[in-house]
Amino acid sequence: MERRGQKYHRERLEEALREEIETIVEGELADPRIGLATVTTVELNEDARTARVFVAVAGTEEEGIRSLEGLSAAASFVRHQIADRLHLRRAPELFFELDRSEKYQARIDELLKRTKKR
Repeated sequence: MERRGQKYHRERLEEALREEIETIVEGELADPRIGLATVTTVELNEDARTARVFVAVAGTEEEGIRSLEGLSAAASFVRHQIADRLHLRRAPELFFELDRSEKYQARIDELLKRTKKR
């Protein structure tokens, strides 16, 4: 059972990580594989050693996969930058994943519109 203070600290750290990772991805990574990517959420594990970074990529599914490969290749650089900027003793290991929630939401909206027409 996680105490309220620890949970609040983890949520603040997740938001700080999301902002810094987004800044790094948008401005400092020069990998041509990375397209127009936006960091949507960061889920930090309870022990704060690993973090799942969800990224929404504009374009096709193939472009999303290529961007994910570029982000995974740059994970150690991003991790080092985060440790420096946020003054962390041990930065979490980053695992990038595609965020497909917008596509799912669009599909659900489409299905709901169809049911309303009937």
